[in-house]
Amino acid sequence: MSTVGFIVHPNRPEAAQLALESKQLLERLGHDVVEFDASKDDAFADCDLLLSLGGDGTMLRAVELVSGTDTPILGVNLGRLGYLAEVDPRDLHAALRRFFEGDYHIQRRMTVAVQLERESTSEVKGSGTDPSPLDLGIALNEVVVERLHSGHVIRVEVAISGRKFIRYDADGLIVATPTGSTAYSLSARGPIASPELEALLLTPISPHMLFDRTLVLAPSEVVTLRLCDGPPASVMVDGQNIMNIHPGDTVVCRRANHNAHLVTFENRSFHEILKAKFGLDSKSIGG
Repeated sequence: MSTVGFIVHPNRPEAAQLALESKQLLERLGHDVVEFDASKDDAFADCDLLLSLGGDGTMLRAVELVSGTDTPILGVNLGRLGYLAEVDPRDLHAALRRFFEGDYHIQRRMTVAVQLERESTSEVKGSGTDPSPLDLGIALNEVVVERLHSGHVIRVEVAISGRKFIRYDADGLIVATPTGSTAYSLSARGPIASPELEALLLTPISPHMLFDRTLVLAPSEVVTLRLCDGPPASVMVDGQNIMNIHPGDTVVCRRANHNAHLVTFENRSFHEILKAKFGLDSKSIGG
C-alpha cells in the first residue's frame, strides 16, 4: 500500500470537505494518509503521492514541499484558472483509482533553485558579511526581483554564468521557467514557451532602456541579479514575498537538481491546454 500526503487550501471550505472524503476513501483502500504539518520540513518525505487541493497557488506550494524528491503531485483545481491543477473535484476519486492502477502520465517540469549572496549591508543587523549563500527556495514558475515602492526604478546588474551582461534600470526582473512563461513573465511581454522545454527566461519589467526583450538562456546557465546603488527591492519566489534585499546583495538563479513531477491523466498537448485556458479557438486571431 502507499502513503498519500495532503496539502489543502486553508480558506476554501470545499477543499477541506473534499480532503475529508478523499482521506476516507484512501483509508478504506488501505493506504496511509499524511497531512501537512508546517512545523516539519520533511512532512512528505516518505509519500508516494502528494495531493494538492486548491488552485495553482496550492500546487506551487506543493512543488516546494517535495522539492529535491521525485514525489508525484496530483493537483485538483478548486481555483479559477487551473493551469497547473487540472483535475476537476468531481473526478478526484476516479483519478485516485486510476493512479493506483498505474493509468497515468508524469509531466516533468524544470524548476529553479534560488539563493541570496549578501554583502555586509544586510537587512539582518549585526550579522556582518556572511560568505555562505542563503537558500530562498525552489521555483516552478519564476523568481522576481522587484521594486518596493512606486516612483523609483531599481538598478540590477545581470551576469550570466559568471560573465557580466548588462545593467537594467527597470521596475524589476523576472527569471522564469517555461512553465512560468504563461504567468508573470507573460504579463511583462515575455514569450510563451512549451513546458517540455528546459530554459531560463530573463524578462525585464517596464525597463527604462532601449533593450527590453526577453533573453532565452540554456538551462545550464546561472543567472545572477546584483542590486546596485539605489532603493531596496523585494525577492519573490512563485508569488511569495520572501524578503527584501539591499544594494550589494545578489540573487542567484540556477536549474534545480530535481524536476517537479506532475500527474496527468489525459495526454493533452500544451497547445490544447493553452487554447482552453486563454479562451482561444482554432480560427486565426483577427481573421
